Amino acid sequence: MQCPKCGGNNCTIINEVQTSGKDYSASKGCCGYLIFGWEGLLCGLCGEGKTTTSTNYWICNDCGKKWRA
Repeated sequence: MQCPKCGGNNCTIINEVQTSGKDYSASKGCCGYLIFGWEGLLCGLCGEGKTTTSTNYWICNDCGKKWRA
C-alpha cells in the first residue's frame, strides 16, 4: 500500500473497535427483583442494545496519515 499524502510504502493496517450502549439497566433489574426475587436482578442485563463496530484503517508510518481500508 502506498500513502496518498507522501507516497511512502511504510504503511500498516490497524483495526479500531468502538462500543456504544449501556451494560446494565437499573430499572429493569429492580422490576425483575420485585417479580422474581434475587434472580430477577439479572433482568437488568437483558436487551440493553450494546453494539460493537470495527473499522480497518491504514496508517503511514512516515507521515502519520490515516485513511480507511
